[in-house]
Amino acid sequence: MNRNYSKELGNILNDKTTRGKKLLLHSCCAPCSSYCLEYLRPFFAITVFYYNPNISPAAEYMKRKEEQQRLIGQMNRSINQPADRSIVQPVNRLSGEGDAFPIDYLEGDYEPELFAQLSKGREQCREGGERCFHCYRLRLERSAQKAKEGAADYFTTTLTISPLKDASKINAIGEAIATETGVAFLPADFKKREGYKRSIELSKEYGLYRQDFCGCVYSQRG
Repeated sequence: MNRNYSKELGNILNDKTTRGKKLLLHSCCAPCSSYCLEYLRPFFAITVFYYNPNISPAAEYMKRKEEQQRLIGQMNRSINQPADRSIVQPVNRLSGEGDAFPIDYLEGDYEPELFAQLSKGREQCREGGERCFHCYRLRLERSAQKAKEGAADYFTTTLTISPLKDASKINAIGEAIATETGVAFLPADFKKREGYKRSIELSKEYGLYRQDFCGCVYSQRG
């Protein structure tokens, strides 16, 4: 039976004990993170972890990193940050008003050699196939490690917002890593609830650079 990851996440958010817990959110880029942050920031104290050794060339990596930092800065300026984290009220999507936790930023090392190593023998894999699964695991393993170091309650990723990515596979990888590390993985399928559509709207509102390929040299082949 197919799992409804969006509903599972909703159930977690509806639990009042969730409010104020620490979440490490792996982000692939600012546009993909925009909706995820809007949706999650009333509930979690979020650290965005930008770790993407797959992105090339280096100039593209830097451009996406800078856009991620700019988005976080703008979102932090637009919210109320209550002293009592137990009484945060959700941000109103239409007005942008409401209480939410401040968003922190953490950057991982840029390690394209690791991505090149895991891609050996998988160069001809289709986009969204075996090579991508290994890439997801690399980024989620590092995310879980950072979440554990920072004593986060959960880790998750923005990757499921893409209509081109298999949310079931991403969640399965995340949950396997959670078992290995002891850090809970937050289930999600961010493309649901019109999340992908909302990310496009937010990209326009914030004037974000929106790339036309996933990130690696293979995804640029189209």
